[in-house]
Amino acid sequence: MRRLLLKNLLRHPVTEAAPQADDAALAELATSLDRAARRKLGRSLAIREVDAGSCNGCELEIHALNNAFYDLERFGLRFVASPRHADVLLVTGPVTKNMRQALMRTYAATPDPKWVVAVGDCAVDGGLFAGSYAVVGGVADVLPVDLHIRGCPPSPEQLLKGLIALLELQPG
Repeated sequence: MRRLLLKNLLRHPVTEAAPQADDAALAELATSLDRAARRKLGRSLAIREVDAGSCNGCELEIHALNNAFYDLERFGLRFVASPRHADVLLVTGPVTKNMRQALMRTYAATPDPKWVVAVGDCAVDGGLFAGSYAVVGGVADVLPVDLHIRGCPPSPEQLLKGLIALLELQPG
């Protein structure tokens, strides 16, 4: 035991290198999202993330939008704790039978104008979980979906591009 502890203390950590991102491209992407939100809503975009039964892969990518690397708060975009304060519901995972009613209540509690974004392959059509006895189906089987963002899981950049597309497609 002592030998194993000493070996682990002396070796270097095994980690991946930080992603090489173009900071200017990321800043432009987030700035255009903020600009589109202010043009459509007159204020910044409030996002509520809802897990309808996923494996949490998509949630990790969504939560990465709040980390120090992406830091959406600097662009005026924010995640909110209550659907009553949200403009966009980011729904991940296939809708399970146990989450169907909760998802419908969350949608009902979100004020108009509101948009629903199905994030990830599972939210689109059930993905890997399609056909399971515990799964109702994709988000569109329960709620009206305004945008699908495919991927397993989609990257934070794909999520930003999807939100821009959502705001650009909406009338007003």
